[in-house]
Amino acid sequence: MSAAIFIEGSKLGEDSKEMDVRCRKAFHALLDPICPKRKPSLHPCGGRDRAFKDFRTALKQGRATFVALLVDSEDRVEDLNKPWDHLKGRDNWDRPKGAEDDQVLFMTTCMETWIVADREALKSHFKHKLHENALPPLNDLEQRERHDVLAKLEHATRDCPNAFKKGNRSFEILGKLSPAVLRQHLRSFKRLEGILKGKL
Repeated sequence: MSAAIFIEGSKLGEDSKEMDVRCRKAFHALLDPICPKRKPSLHPCGGRDRAFKDFRTALKQGRATFVALLVDSEDRVEDLNKPWDHLKGRDNWDRPKGAEDDQVLFMTTCMETWIVADREALKSHFKHKLHENALPPLNDLEQRERHDVLAKLEHATRDCPNAFKKGNRSFEILGKLSPAVLRQHLRSFKRLEGILKGKL
C-alpha cells in the first residue's frame, strides 16, 4: 500500500525549501519506526489551509492508496474519532467526498504538546539549563490551550543557547521524540500510531 501524509508545518516556512526539508526529516524520524516496512511519503505544506487544500487534491487524484492530513487540532477535541466534526466547527472545513475519519491525524492541541510530553528528549536536547519545573504537567496535557503550552515551553528553555522557537528549532527536537513516550501520554498520538499500523 502507498501512503501520503500532508502535514501542517510552519507558516514561517511556507516558501522555504530548507524548512520543508527539516520538517520532512523530523517527521520521518518520529513516524518511520511506527511503520518500518512501509514508510509513508511526507509532504510539508506550510500553513493548515494549504495542507487541507493539498490533501483534497491528492484525494481526488487517487495516486496513493491511503491519503492522510496531519494538522494541529488548535483547540481541545471533543471526540478524537470524529475529527471532521471538529474541523467543521473550528475551521469550517467540509469533509471531502470519500474522506474517512481515520484520514485526519491530529496533533492535539499542537505540535508543541507532543514535544513537552517527552521529558527525557527535552533534557537530552536542552541539557542542564532546561527549567523542567516550568513545563506544563503531563496529566491532561491534551486539554491545555496551545498558547499556554507554547509559552511554558519557551519559558522553560529561556536560558538555553538553543531556546525553543517555532520553525527550524521545533523540528530539531521533534525528530528526537520517542513514539513509546508519546503513546503513553497522548491519546492523539496513540490513535495516529494505530491508524498507520493498520493502514501500512
